[in-house]
Amino acid sequence: MSPEKTTDTEISQVITLSGTAGQSRERVFLGTSGWAYTSWRPGFYPEALPQKKFLEYYATQLNSVEVNYTFRQLPTEGTLTGWLAATGDHFRFSFKAPQRITHILRLSDCSDAVAALSRALAPVAAAGRMGVLLFQLPPNFKADVLRLDSFLVDANPYGLRMAFEFRHSTWFCDEVYAVLRHHRAALCVAESEDLVTPDIVTASFMCYRLRKSGYSAEQLDALQNTLRRRRSEGEVFAYFKHEEQPTGAICAVNTLRRLQLP
Repeated sequence: MSPEKTTDTEISQVITLSGTAGQSRERVFLGTSGWAYTSWRPGFYPEALPQKKFLEYYATQLNSVEVNYTFRQLPTEGTLTGWLAATGDHFRFSFKAPQRITHILRLSDCSDAVAALSRALAPVAAAGRMGVLLFQLPPNFKADVLRLDSFLVDANPYGLRMAFEFRHSTWFCDEVYAVLRHHRAALCVAESEDLVTPDIVTASFMCYRLRKSGYSAEQLDALQNTLRRRRSEGEVFAYFKHEEQPTGAICAVNTLRRLQLP
């Protein structure tokens, strides 16, 4: 099925997030990869809304965000405090692990880097607002089961809820899934035009990264059915790709609304 872009008419139909959904429906956390995009005005953000109010408004529409900022720089305590204050208790922050861990050290000898990451994100964890910590490995990083296991042994004491996005097909094997299950880490189900991850559950939570440039109505129906099914097994985190147009944000809003219906 060929992807179809969300129309301008659909983009304008944004409604406010309800805080009254049932417990089961609140097990799905949906959002996009980032929020601070001025090009989303007026399709998603009101035309007159100042950029400093974007996150506050975003949190009225969606209940989670994937922060890619942490791939290159750890946030300060003041930054995190501001983000927490701008969002409600229902809202969850997921973070991309630093490139030093995934791309430079490539999961080897990462104890100090993981400790620093854990300390930096402590305010979010203390507030009970953590989503998942995403480790996106480089496309040329082939499967290394022993290295993955060793990394998880070192990282486990920090109590991080980790998801791994593998971008080389050699990682998709039973040996890797067994290591993830042993350490209660999730296989991030990432899809794009280039690579699709098997939808295999390895933890008590699930993570989806929806990287295609557009989704047809049929594809969104299938996604909704998947998320509805998975939420009975644990918390589900799903993030649409950021684009110049707010297509992904609107897809996320519409999907979340439908999932919150009785």
